[in-house]
Amino acid sequence: MKYLVKFFVVTFFLLICTHTFADQKIVVLDLTYALNQSTAGKGAQEFLTKTFDDNLKKFAGIEKALKEEEQDLLAKKNILSKEEYGKKMNSLRKKNIDYQTERRSAIDKITMQRAKAREALLKKLKPILQSYIEENSVSLVVDKKYTLGGGTESDITKVIVEKLNKDLPSLNLK
Repeated sequence: MKYLVKFFVVTFFLLICTHTFADQKIVVLDLTYALNQSTAGKGAQEFLTKTFDDNLKKFAGIEKALKEEEQDLLAKKNILSKEEYGKKMNSLRKKNIDYQTERRSAIDKITMQRAKAREALLKKLKPILQSYIEENSVSLVVDKKYTLGGGTESDITKVIVEKLNKDLPSLNLK
């Protein structure tokens, strides 16, 4: 009799828990895809890549000119007086420090722009996701990179990207 009561109690709890979990709707969102493949995300990436490439070309030219100036100065080392050579070497060092500072600030600027773009996209994505959750009675949204598997019907990435494209056609990065 004791085992029969335990059996009924355990069965009762299993049925209640199964019913409770059956009502929950869990969906998957590929956040990386949503941020990178949205219209605004693609535009921001293209702008940042173009800016980075332009800076690379600009700094490669400056670096080449500095190397040529250094080689020229080394070739004239024996011809120039020590004082004049020292002045030109100090001038070259100052140019090199200025170049390094300018290059570092350009890279920092691109990094800041990338962070601001990501923040703006996430800020716009949050209300879209919240409205989707309320409209479709979703209990939990999980980032796709943290899942091991699941059906394609639980993936809401394309729907969210479409809504994001409508609400945020571009980011105005400058």
